[in-house]
Amino acid sequence: MTETTNNQKDAPTELELAGRVVGDYRILRRLGRGAMAEVFLAEQQSLKRNVAVKILQPELAKDQAYVRRFHREAQAAAALTHANIVQIYEVGNSDGLHFIAQEYVPGQNLKQLLNKRGALEVKLVGAILRQVAAALFKAAEQGIVHRDIKPENILITATGEVKVADFGLARVIAQDADGMNLTQVGITMGTPLYMSPEQAEGKPLDQRSDIYSLGITCYQLLAGRPPFEGDNPLTVAVKHLNTEPQRLEKVRGGVPLELARVIHKMLAKKPADRYQNASELLRDLRDVQKTLGSDAFGSDPSDWSIAELASLSSVRSDGLRELSNVMRTSAMTVYRKPSWGKNASRFAIIGLICLVIGGGLALASRKPNLLDGVDEQEVPQLGQTAEEQFLYAMFRTKDLDLAQRPRYFASVRRYFPMEQGEENRLWGLRAMQQEAITLLSLKQYEESLHMFEKLAGQPEIDVEAKAFGYAGETICLHALGRTTAAEKAAVSANKEEYKAILRSNDREFLQQFMKVYDDLMGKT
Repeated sequence: MTETTNNQKDAPTELELAGRVVGDYRILRRLGRGAMAEVFLAEQQSLKRNVAVKILQPELAKDQAYVRRFHREAQAAAALTHANIVQIYEVGNSDGLHFIAQEYVPGQNLKQLLNKRGALEVKLVGAILRQVAAALFKAAEQGIVHRDIKPENILITATGEVKVADFGLARVIAQDADGMNLTQVGITMGTPLYMSPEQAEGKPLDQRSDIYSLGITCYQLLAGRPPFEGDNPLTVAVKHLNTEPQRLEKVRGGVPLELARVIHKMLAKKPADRYQNASELLRDLRDVQKTLGSDAFGSDPSDWSIAELASLSSVRSDGLRELSNVMRTSAMTVYRKPSWGKNASRFAIIGLICLVIGGGLALASRKPNLLDGVDEQEVPQLGQTAEEQFLYAMFRTKDLDLAQRPRYFASVRRYFPMEQGEENRLWGLRAMQQEAITLLSLKQYEESLHMFEKLAGQPEIDVEAKAFGYAGETICLHALGRTTAAEKAAVSANKEEYKAILRSNDREFLQQFMKVYDDLMGKT
């Protein structure tokens, strides 16, 4: 995950921790920095998985009261387990470095996405709104108010899965900020842009404040700018208190009036005039989808995930709660579900799928929420970057037969040759992985072997590509009866660093490799 701040000129000296071990975590590289902490990609040594490690700024660590709040709030947030919330694994102290180890979410935050693309598609904003609302419902169940919902704290993966970061941690900064002393450490322009009127006045906060901040965020996602701007934080805060936002449907054409109504209700000045909880918001949003239909909103109500459906009612069955836990622990979010009827049995079927399907093969077969409706026979170039073309291929392929999908992933390299820049190379390699896995699922072993050999032949720095390459070579060669070559590939693939990468990306592919590996090693 990433973290940014607008106070760069006053930022303290960056920590140099690459290669250092902090607790159970070997620091790999810096991901970003914020007012409170620096964020690093690390490997958890005991479990061989990538995690994000937040390390409290040394200047703040000198304040023991601040450190106690840091640990207390992180421990409370660690109890939140939900598909749309970044999971906290551990909070600790190692040689004077106070840290939080949490789930690593490959992707980008919404601020980065806004900077790249400007205003987002209505369908994408609807999907984001649903998933964040589901996260807010879960937090409110446990009495946790985020206090800092904004684009920087909302992460989105290449598959459209949304995760909210830093639940509860905003309280650490907000201890002093609620009194409107906007010069305190950590209070930058990024926070007043999204704070609720009651937060600006220093009043007690509940989940309705988070709903307001989410409304501001969705307004910006659709309009390309927040509803209130100013030269300084105080000016913006006063606008939150006294100024009505311009109607969203007038700012941007094409925003459905029903959706605009939902967002403006979220932006009511008085908490009593807003949605009183996230469940109310989701029920209203579901009604909007029923009215607009899937063509206008990108999905229909039968396609909601278990996490979102669970948020529609404050009373959940034990079976639904258990299914939600299964989904979370298997690192699988059912982003859209087949319409198999509206009775309880469909949840059991979905749960079974969650247990059986994993990683890249599931992603390749997932029904999209975020498509723009393009339905040409030829794969079009969509967007201006290899990343956007890759995302398009991921979202588009569910509408196609399995045999049609490889050409969509191949389009990434066709439109954005890998030799023309590092970004093209990065997303080209990821597209090759998906193409190879799809060919493998089609049992086109010679074709998939050719792709996996290309991945395995990449330089040592491309560890992810080599991990998929060697493992895929092993599976294909074994299927083709080329046992000696398969054994050689298996030895190359059986490195802990490779298995850790496969484990964090595609569990089913890893299981397939390990089954073949055990079979091969049992014969030697």
